[in-house]
Amino acid sequence: MTRIGKERGWPPVTRAHFDAVRGKHGALLVGNPKEVAEKILRHSEALGGISRITFQMDVAESSQAKLLRAIELLGTKVAPLAGFLKQVRRRCMIYTKCEALLAPIDSVSE
Repeated sequence: MTRIGKERGWPPVTRAHFDAVRGKHGALLVGNPKEVAEKILRHSEALGGISRITFQMDVAESSQAKLLRAIELLGTKVAPLAGFLKQVRRRCMIYTKCEALLAPIDSVSE
């Protein structure tokens, strides 16, 4: 629980709540680049398309090295992968064999 949360009367965050917001349909984008890219696209599809996304990182609790690495991964892995997945999903609406198109991303991790 943060000081601001206490001031606003919010209940403490439970493990169940955290797991829910970081889960498949939750709001938090937590995971390796492939998981984050897939979640971004899942949310975009659910919302009818998004044109941008904003990331908020905990600068008080994370080291500068970790923050810089996360930013690097967003630019070098997540953004290109999200673009690739979006193209694949468009093609999959036309073609029925999507497994072959998705094979190159199965090895992406960090």
